Amino acid sequence: MSPHDHAHDEPPARGFWSSPMGWVFIAFLLVSGALLFTEHRAHVLGLWLWVPLIACPLLHMFMHGGHGGHAGHRRGTQSNPEGKAQ
Repeated sequence: MSPHDHAHDEPPARGFWSSPMGWVFIAFLLVSGALLFTEHRAHVLGLWLWVPLIACPLLHMFMHGGHGGHAGHRRGTQSNPEGKAQ
């Protein structure tokens, strides 16, 4: 080992979220979120009424592919390359 090799003397690198500035930012987000919720509680809780009503059409569109999405599927029959049912 040469006298100028200091690779083992450096502390391990930390990410932003584990640094002191990251902890301050997380605390700021928590405090601001709590204040926003307490000041706008009536608006936020009033929106929960609409969540199931909006979720139903969205789930129908994304889960089933809209109307007519299953038209090509037939149960119990599989076609071979000649077009005859097996």
